[in-house]
This record gives sequence, structure tokens and C-alpha cells, in this order.
Amino acid sequence: MNTWHNPKLILYILYHLEGGGSVVEASTFRDVLAQWPSGVTIVTTVVDGVRHGMTASSFSSVSLDPPLVSICLDRRLYSHGLVESSGVFGISVLAKDQAEVARRFAGMAGEVADRFDGETWSTAATGVPLLDSALGWLDCRVLHAYPGGDHTIFVGEVLAGHAARRTAPLLFHSRGWGQFADVLPDVATLADSGLVTSLAARGEVGDSVHRTARHVRRSGIRVRVADLTAGASLETFPWGSGAAVDSADAAHRSALVESAAQARRAIDRGISVLEVRADGHDPRSVERAAVLARELAGDDAATGRVVILDDAFAVAGSESALAAIDVLAHSGATEICLDDTSGSATPLQVRALLQDAVGLARPVPLRLRLRDKDRLGLVNVLTALKSGVHHFDTTLGGLDGAVATEDLVRLLGTLDVTTPADAVALDRLARRLREHPPGSSAPPSPHGSPASTSHPTPMPSL
Repeated sequence: MNTWHNPKLILYILYHLEGGGSVVEASTFRDVLAQWPSGVTIVTTVVDGVRHGMTASSFSSVSLDPPLVSICLDRRLYSHGLVESSGVFGISVLAKDQAEVARRFAGMAGEVADRFDGETWSTAATGVPLLDSALGWLDCRVLHAYPGGDHTIFVGEVLAGHAARRTAPLLFHSRGWGQFADVLPDVATLADSGLVTSLAARGEVGDSVHRTARHVRRSGIRVRVADLTAGASLETFPWGSGAAVDSADAAHRSALVESAAQARRAIDRGISVLEVRADGHDPRSVERAAVLARELAGDDAATGRVVILDDAFAVAGSESALAAIDVLAHSGATEICLDDTSGSATPLQVRALLQDAVGLARPVPLRLRLRDKDRLGLVNVLTALKSGVHHFDTTLGGLDGAVATEDLVRLLGTLDVTTPADAVALDRLARRLREHPPGSSAPPSPHGSPASTSHPTPMPSL
């Protein structure tokens, strides 16, 4: 055979003669690719009834219609030949807490008799094993196999799929396992559910409470003006001179209720944000709150429906708190508030819960009410901000042990996180509360006060 008549050989020679053979060094190529973060999957197949699996990050979607995906497998791998011969494969997308599974199927866990042990697996159309605890799985048959250098690009037709969990994915970056770290938000919003009751507990009544609450609302913060759950009448709460709430201010007032009848009384007074409490560790309490939220969702006047989960950060109850969030996210609630009722939350607990809770609640936003026990309040806030939360419930002056509103606003300012709150007005209001104890004749005012000489809570560092 005259090899000079081989067109492929001729092209190869011309390519190298013209300098086309100059390529990047392998080590540089690998180092650059290591900077590209990717998800982590377990690729599985079955041959003669025997299960096989490997860890892979070279997975990608190809087409929505028809549904196609691709995996790239090294031709030297044993698993490559298995997928090629079986013509089927499964993709199980790993969650952030499954790095051990990834290591095991990557052969990094030492001698393992059966990589599939310790996990539960299902099968679908093709019979390949699919990981039940994965974020989701896809069951595929090989439609095409294309050469790709030392790899083969397998294009699979997706025959079945299942989205099993809603949490953060496991990532592979710079040759190590990791997970998402949310960037700080651009904007944060604040509510104050403790001010009115705290002022009442100090012995302040009537117009004095009304003026303070009004100043806080006008600074851009929603204030709970009524708690109807103890059988109180709306007439006992500080409304000021007018009986009804003007519509422009309605979104900045909330009322705590526990029944549709109480909600209706609040709505009739122009309050459009209604709050409901639930014990996150009692499924019946959660279901009652969900039922009420669904009922209120049918009322156009109830534009805000907040469900508050008490003691959400209790260590022993994280799974029940997540289960409650999952229920409430589908209940018609417009906001879910996680309340650190006992003040037990630590930065590690906040991070651990929010890593799952933020994704589980979407698109319903989470709001956090954190205590300032052991001076951890702002540290917990910063942890929450970096975990994807940007709604908070505080109390002016920290009167009830919650994070002080003015301290949080100052923290947000140092982080370049925008908030509607007027920092100067809030600081003056808080100072007036400290300077004028219960029974003082001077009402809090955001205007005309000298600069503060107090020592506010120090800012945590990033």
C-alpha cells in the first residue's frame, strides 16, 4: 500500500510542518482545568447483572428536546468498556454531604469490597443502579459515541429522571471537594417584631409607643404593631389618632395571629402582613400554620403571610425544622422566619441549617430572628448573610435580647449591603431609648440628638 496516497497522513504531515502540532503543555492544561468548578456525579452501569460505578465530573447537558446528556470517559478506564458494551448508563448527582461517596467511587477510600454498600439504590428503565440519596438521577441509553482524544464522548438519551433533594451540590475544584459559599447580598430588608411588646413591658403606653413604632416604620422597617394571639383587642394597640391604617404604610405594619378570624380583624384595620407562629418540631403545629397560610393566600388583602418557626436552630431538631420548611414552602406563605427563640444558635449551627434550608425554601425567602446571647448575634448574622439569607427580624435597642436593629444596619453599611433603613434615624432612636428609661417624659425621637457616646456592639470581621 502506498501510504502517500493516504489523505489523513498527508493532512497530518502538513499540519505539523506548518507548526500546527504545537500544543499547550499537559501540566499547564491540567492546572487551568483545575480552576473550573464542576458538579460531581456517580456514573453507573450494569453488565450481566453486575453493578459498576465510578466518580465523574465530565458530565453535561446536551439537548432539552430530545433530552440528551453527555459523559466523557477515559478510554483506558475499565468503566469505559463497560458503558461501551452495555449501551446504558446512569447519572447520580451528588449533594454537598456526599464527598465520602465520591471518594469511594473514585477509588480513594482504600480497599472496598463493594462500592455500592451503605447506600440505597433504585432502578428505572435500563436497570442501572441510581442513588436514592442523590440530588437527582438520570437513566440513559447510549445514543452516540464520539472519539475525543484519549476520551470517548458518550451522548445519552434520557429515558427517566428524578429530582430527589433540594440542597447544595458537591463541587470539585482545584483537585478537591467543596461546596457553594454564597456571596453577600446587594440588598437586605429588616423587620421588628419585638419593639411594641418590649416598650409595653417597660411600662410605656399609648402615644409614646405609637410615636416610636411610627419612627421605626418611617425609617424603612416593618414593625409588628399587634399581637392578637393572647385574645387582646386591636383597640389596646397603639394606632395613634387615626383608626385606620393608611395604605402607604400597610406594608410596614404586621400583626401576629393564630386564626382566620384574628387575621380578618387585622385586615379590616388595614394591616396587610400577617404572621403565624408554628413549633417547627411539632408536625401538627406546622400543618395548622400551613392551613392558615393557604387560607390567607386566597385573600387579596393579605399580601404578606409570614410563618415563624420557633426555636429553629435547636441542634436536635434540624431535620424536623427542614421538614417544616419544606411543608411551609408549598403552603402559600410569602416568608418563613427562623426564630432563635432560646438563643442557642451558634455560627456553625446557623451555617449547617441554612445550607439546606435556603434551597429547600426557594422561592420563598427566609427571614432570621437571632438573639445576641454571648455577643454572637452579629456573628450569626454575618454567617447567615454568607449563607444566602438577606432578610432579618431585629429589635430596636435590642430591648428583648434580639440583635439590635441599629447594630445590624451599621454592620450592613460596613459590608456595602444596601438596606432601606435610615441608619442615622435608627441610631438616634435607640440612643433615646437608652437615655430615657421607662416612665421618662421625653419620648423617643429620631431628630435633634447629639452624637452618641455609647459603645455599640463591635462589628464582626469578614
